[in-house]
Amino acid sequence: MHLRRLLLAATFGLLPALAANHAAAQGTIRIGMTAADIPLTHGQPDQGFEGNRFTGIPLYDSLTAWDLTRADRPTPLVPSLATEWSVDPNDKTRWIFRLRRGVKFHDGSEFNADAVVWNVRKVLDRDAPHFDPRQVGVTATRMPTLRRAEKIDDYTVALITSEPDSLLPINLTNLFMASPTHWERKRAAAPNAEAAWNAFAADPSGTGPFRLVRFVPRERVEYVRNENYWGEIKAKAERIVLLPIPEANARTAALLSGQVDWIEAPAPDALPQLRARGMQIHSNVQPHVWPWQPCFVEGSPLADVRVRKAINLGIDREGLKTLLGGMMVPAVGTVQPGHPWWGNPSFQIKYDPAEARRLLAEAGYGPQRPLNLKVQISASGSGQMQPLPMNEFIQQNLRAIGVNVEFDVLEWNTLFTNWRRGCKDPSARGAHAINVSFAAMDPFFAMVRFWDSKMAPPVSNNWGHFSDPRFDAMVAAARNAFDPAERDAALARLHAAGVDEALFIWIAHDVGPRAMSPRVRGFVQPQSWFVDLRLPFIQ
Repeated sequence: MHLRRLLLAATFGLLPALAANHAAAQGTIRIGMTAADIPLTHGQPDQGFEGNRFTGIPLYDSLTAWDLTRADRPTPLVPSLATEWSVDPNDKTRWIFRLRRGVKFHDGSEFNADAVVWNVRKVLDRDAPHFDPRQVGVTATRMPTLRRAEKIDDYTVALITSEPDSLLPINLTNLFMASPTHWERKRAAAPNAEAAWNAFAADPSGTGPFRLVRFVPRERVEYVRNENYWGEIKAKAERIVLLPIPEANARTAALLSGQVDWIEAPAPDALPQLRARGMQIHSNVQPHVWPWQPCFVEGSPLADVRVRKAINLGIDREGLKTLLGGMMVPAVGTVQPGHPWWGNPSFQIKYDPAEARRLLAEAGYGPQRPLNLKVQISASGSGQMQPLPMNEFIQQNLRAIGVNVEFDVLEWNTLFTNWRRGCKDPSARGAHAINVSFAAMDPFFAMVRFWDSKMAPPVSNNWGHFSDPRFDAMVAAARNAFDPAERDAALARLHAAGVDEALFIWIAHDVGPRAMSPRVRGFVQPQSWFVDLRLPFIQ
């Protein structure tokens, strides 16, 4: 059965539900997301990094942030709710953060050191009255060395890590600051902490450039501009409306019919039609990888490096790029040649089916003993590009070298949850690989969380339970390198070793294609998975 048929019923049922929103008010931008549901709005989004993009960054702020205002450079880390930070020279597990003064939450309460300590405790301290287990998995796995926060004074905090970790300031872009005062009000009217967080999610309070004014699960969420936003750049749009539209053809139809103004990941075969209708097509190189992540446990065929190399060599990435209308960059590693972390690996990833067959034969596979693989994939979702046609294309490629691939197709958020549980967990259902795209803008997200044995589930995203003392030592060297040049050199050694061991099946780098009405102005497509929703407006 063709995999796209799995979503056919959802496609037919979608557009009438949007028709009532055809006439948008001036200043309102309506966005069709790839997610099937609204990402969580309580301050720690789910739905992968699409949650950070659409319900995290617009509603909240973190201590550090990414500068998303330019398209012509890699996205740098900049101060946000913290104005400066440094590691204690006498104790490399202790960081000092100076906080921004004069910042107010949406409910009018003050942001200060107490708020930072409260927000750290919500995900790390099981004894805290406001601890929320639902927020742990989508937060703690992204900053696994953070242990606690200590107030020094009203505008200074110390953050304590379990080991020296030069990557902490980058990791903190994922810890969004919610209002303790607003939560306490919800708790006073709720029977327990979980109910209080549910009430908070429907009426959240952060410090971000937008405020939430309407929330309908699985249907829509609406923001209005925060007129009291602390930042120098205020939101230009009066209102943002987010609509979950997981199927690419349905998203494209919604844009062409005027029901939305902007869609993520348009259907590739519709790009000529979209351009002919005057739609803007945006894309940019970005550190975002679309791979298969192998399972390394005993009994998995992908525990054999020869098999992993063969799969890497059996994929026609240029053909896949053609299928996607040019909207990808072939991946030959987690980063591209020329990047400071490239490291010049000896294994060259390319399309070489003859060498792939030779490696498979060396590993004991052939016509009399075909290799059968099971891969968990999604039907849509954050960063997943066009997962059904892309995986079908790869399935055909691998069949030509004697590899039979079976897909276990899951809803995106289910797949993302499984990713944190690992290939030993029953949720993997015997899968030998998982197809979850990931942002690679910093060392932890690019490599450390996958190749450090301490990052095995439930700590972080070492889904395949990869464990090698050599890689643990290289990770430790990078974490302990507080000089940028020294850290880059350590990361280059780590990346080169990862490619030489074929620790991923690297397939594509996403370029973040999105299509917009010609009425959308001011949008900037940065070299990042995230975007700055303060910049665009409707003309």
